[in-house]
Amino acid sequence: MLPTSFDKTPMSNRIHIAVLGRMNSGKSSLINAICGQDVSVVSPIAGTTTDIVHKAMEIHGLGPVVFIDTPGIDDESVLAEARIARTQRAINKADMALVVIDATCGAGEPESALLAELDTKRIPYIVAINKADIALVADQRACVLPKGTSLASVSAATGEGVIQLIEYIRTLASQAAVWDGPPIVGDLLASGDTVVLVIPEDAEAPKGRLILPQVQTIRDILDHNAVATAMRVAQLETVFADPSFRPRLIITDSQAFREVDAIVPSSVDLTSFSILFARHKGDLELLAYGARAIESLEPGDSVLIVEACTHHPVDDDIGTVKIPKLLNRKAGGELAFEWRRGADFPVDLAGFKLVVHCGGCMLNRREMVSRLSAVEDTGVPVTNYGMTIAACLGILPRALRPLSCATEQTPV
Repeated sequence: MLPTSFDKTPMSNRIHIAVLGRMNSGKSSLINAICGQDVSVVSPIAGTTTDIVHKAMEIHGLGPVVFIDTPGIDDESVLAEARIARTQRAINKADMALVVIDATCGAGEPESALLAELDTKRIPYIVAINKADIALVADQRACVLPKGTSLASVSAATGEGVIQLIEYIRTLASQAAVWDGPPIVGDLLASGDTVVLVIPEDAEAPKGRLILPQVQTIRDILDHNAVATAMRVAQLETVFADPSFRPRLIITDSQAFREVDAIVPSSVDLTSFSILFARHKGDLELLAYGARAIESLEPGDSVLIVEACTHHPVDDDIGTVKIPKLLNRKAGGELAFEWRRGADFPVDLAGFKLVVHCGGCMLNRREMVSRLSAVEDTGVPVTNYGMTIAACLGILPRALRPLSCATEQTPV
């Protein structure tokens, strides 16, 4: 029996499975059949799914996944453009895809274009021929698909073939796991190393809790048999008063970089959560290279700041206040800033001299890499919050030193 319990694995750490296909092909019904519960609204009326729906679950033998239900790829309604854009965003974050084809209709141009896009983006996929309970065998065989396509014949209505489909998903998702990035920090440590996490006051942190990157970093340190200890900036100054205190690494919130850099001896490695996540979730070398553009910014240049979270900014918000102040000071005058939050990532980046992205803790690696690739393709430099702060303070080479793979790209 498939487990239906929901654990607390963050969405960003789950394998993302986009469920794609034409309207009324049975995408939502198939998700319900796989999950064993009514997750998505279903109806015989074509176009019932008008927006993206996420369903987190566990697949035995695989672990935590999230299914992404999408509008039909053949939508021609007045809202088609917006719905197709949402489907495109789902594809960009998908570790793998489940392409649903109505067995009574077969595959045609919409499916061919979709599969070609998935191949181009190297997103592995399974094709599920749905409604096998009412379609003739000849109809199913009439579907012309690329050679080597993983194919499953199923019926969301009766459950026929669903168990076998889940097995296919389990197998393919194991291959999709290559999109997992390196550990946050564990591979940089030896067993028994002591790591100090500097966690300053943060008005945006949930009351009584640490923020997600801090929790995940602590977990990664412990999983690699190292020792994690956390403290405030003032406590850091106290412990370094003892000359025998020499931890392997100091990881600070980027907003405390200036104070922490002044306290920690140059012989002790120092970096930030944001810079570690640049490697874990994205492309460290690309982001380090992009930080070079900060040196060439001039007053009036346009800078895009992207925040994956949708929280309401506080008075001293890092993305809307602190980073703009640092960049204005570095440029010697006022820059022209624009902001995007949540899923709102622009297609047209022409005119920007720099894109500054958050650490991406709320995004899965596939989506973060997709965003970075989109920026890189335009030729616009891109970096992240932590690297921006370190570069503006003149300490980026030090902050990148613990991550030796970026040494050659370290800005000067």
